Amino acid sequence: MSADVVLLVLRLLSAGLLLGLLAALMFVIWRDYLGAVSEVQASRRVYGQLVTLQEIDGTMMVTGEVHPLLPVTSLGRAPTNTIVIHDTFASSEHAVVFLRGGQWWLEDRRSRNGTTLNGLPVGQPVVVTSGDIIGLGQRYFRLELER
Repeated sequence: MSADVVLLVLRLLSAGLLLGLLAALMFVIWRDYLGAVSEVQASRRVYGQLVTLQEIDGTMMVTGEVHPLLPVTSLGRAPTNTIVIHDTFASSEHAVVFLRGGQWWLEDRRSRNGTTLNGLPVGQPVVVTSGDIIGLGQRYFRLELER
């Protein structure tokens, strides 16, 4: 074999390796892109809703105000919360409802007036289910989860 043929084979081999490397790199980038897209879509998915209730003569009545339930839904007076509560008895960062391990949880964020679940005070994170009543300040919300 002459030197020209050996150089040609080496050039073709290096070009093939370079193209293989570029293909592998594009595959990794595409896989990461698809993972990021699915993560963003999951964070925008609505998993249910929180329906605002008002207590009238000892009976809870629906006010018509409905808030979407996201994987992490924060409640409080601060505008940074997912659901802003216009109640002077609510703290800035009052409580959070979140999805963990396939279950929904309610956690009080060290609020001044506390958070209640079905009328009982919440001291530590607690599992919630559809139909539970969450109390924050003077506001109440009924949890309605997707089935």
